[in-house]
Amino acid sequence: MRMNERYINGLMIAGLLALPLWALAADQPFTITLVTRTVILALAAVGLNVILGIGGLVSFGHAVFFGIGGYAMGILTYHAQTYTALDLGLISIEGSKSMPVIWIVAMLTSGIAAFFVGLLSLRTSGVYFIMITLAFGQMFYYFAISWAQYGGEDGLSIYVRNGFPGLNTLDPIQFYGICFALLCLVLFLFARMQAAPFGLALNATRQSTARVETVGLNPMRLKLLAFVLSGAVTGLAGALFADLNRFVSPSMFSWQLSGELIVLIIIGGVGRLMGPVIGACVFVALEHFLGELTDFWHVYLGIVLLCIVLFGRGGLIGLLTGKEGAHV
Repeated sequence: MRMNERYINGLMIAGLLALPLWALAADQPFTITLVTRTVILALAAVGLNVILGIGGLVSFGHAVFFGIGGYAMGILTYHAQTYTALDLGLISIEGSKSMPVIWIVAMLTSGIAAFFVGLLSLRTSGVYFIMITLAFGQMFYYFAISWAQYGGEDGLSIYVRNGFPGLNTLDPIQFYGICFALLCLVLFLFARMQAAPFGLALNATRQSTARVETVGLNPMRLKLLAFVLSGAVTGLAGALFADLNRFVSPSMFSWQLSGELIVLIIIGGVGRLMGPVIGACVFVALEHFLGELTDFWHVYLGIVLLCIVLFGRGGLIGLLTGKEGAHV
């Protein structure tokens, strides 16, 4: 029986609300933390879905922006808890334990980085684009390893969770509420953008760059703007992920994480609104339940991914609705 995609989207949102509330009633804080991790990974994948699902750009270095967001949180909080200022040469910046301030800094720094990375990467296409984004990812990864001031290869531990006005962020359900609200907001903006003239023009560049140029639009500018927006959202997810774990490390820049974000989107459905969310749920569930049985749980993830690629080009949502997603 085929299902309506809006019905699936509604069920997913309801499930993400019901499961933490059940865990709260059953006094299982670990389950709340697990769902929080799922929501944050889904948020990062939604950011990537902007360029992958709509623009058809396969970025294998998107963990760069995830890591920048994480380190923005870590550095600001580190200087706040050590009562030192961040010296940038001409100016000094005080640390902060305020989540809204950290989010703004994370999105700004990730967006600026995405602008310069995109400015160079978008001059290429196809496998060359994939390789140059991968190269940027490795550059940032090894830079973080050599950054001894902030832990180097060992990473940087944060001893407090940052605050949000009116909430106790140390309470797992309240921190989950923040992450869930941000995910819903970004999903709403993604849906609006997908149907807006900008989203339609970006989708057109994926199909035919020449036709977009014919009607007077600049494909490079469209892709670059999408890349910046994508990087900013992924940076926000990185800041939340660092706050969840109270730890940042160079692994946040790893190419494996970039690959996992792509896998999340493929599992759920490329270009689908809730595709990254379903993909994140499947990924975290396999990691948690199969990870307890074997260290080689990725084998089963590979089997799931292989079946989807061969038999369900629209991801799990495509299998349920009978409609294929975007072709990259």
